Amino acid sequence: MLRRELPVDNAYGRVIRVAAGRIAPGADDTPLQAEQAWPESIQPLAYWHDEPIALSVEEEPGEDWPDGRQWLARMPESWYPLLSTALQVASWIRDHRYCGRCGARASRLDAEFAMHCEHCGHRNYPRISPCIITLVTHGDAMLLARSPRFPPGRYSTLAGFIEPGESAEEAVHREVHEEVGISVGRIRYYRSQAWPFPHALMLGFFAEAASRHIRIDGVEIADAAWFLPGRLPQLPPPYSISRALIETHLAEVAGGTNRHGKLN
Repeated sequence: MLRRELPVDNAYGRVIRVAAGRIAPGADDTPLQAEQAWPESIQPLAYWHDEPIALSVEEEPGEDWPDGRQWLARMPESWYPLLSTALQVASWIRDHRYCGRCGARASRLDAEFAMHCEHCGHRNYPRISPCIITLVTHGDAMLLARSPRFPPGRYSTLAGFIEPGESAEEAVHREVHEEVGISVGRIRYYRSQAWPFPHALMLGFFAEAASRHIRIDGVEIADAAWFLPGRLPQLPPPYSISRALIETHLAEVAGGTNRHGKLN
């Protein structure tokens, strides 16, 4: 559905309008505006069902513009790659209009996602920040936690940025211990997800806890608890890799096997 090729030879097509993480609704109740001529300031984005799509990054959103999370919850899962790309590229364009090396105004290149500084030659590409996101388990139980930023009642998996010089596996051990005071043993990679809030690449893992004793940090984590499949809190949204980790564990428990294919 999404072809990651910049439609640089097009001057006409559909448009996604983004401002401050919000996306304008289109005429057909999707994020796509009607076909129109593209001004020079517009960013070619991709092909969607072979239609050329461009991105218009604007200063202020309209009052009726839903934010990115609302659009992802509203649209079918197949729209996720397009919306994620639009949100991340819009954030990059907004935040990198000036050279990070010398401060001069940067100009956008047409053939790739790149901002080029004519003054010092520095070239900037969209920022992607690698993160780990981990479902910690102990038998059938799942360790879920609350960030102070979460809606009331919602719990999710543990996550954090990978630090310089650190492997993803090292980050799993460090983040889990820092946030909830638990040491984990065996870990297993699940899959990744581009997370456009604002520019993360989430690397999903399962991790087995050495014990159930929790000691929250009280800063990044407001609460954490063990939950069994039959008694769950409000979970993260279906489009998130966090939810996918949880649903995968629940399916494995219901099927009578653990993550290593052995009977429980």
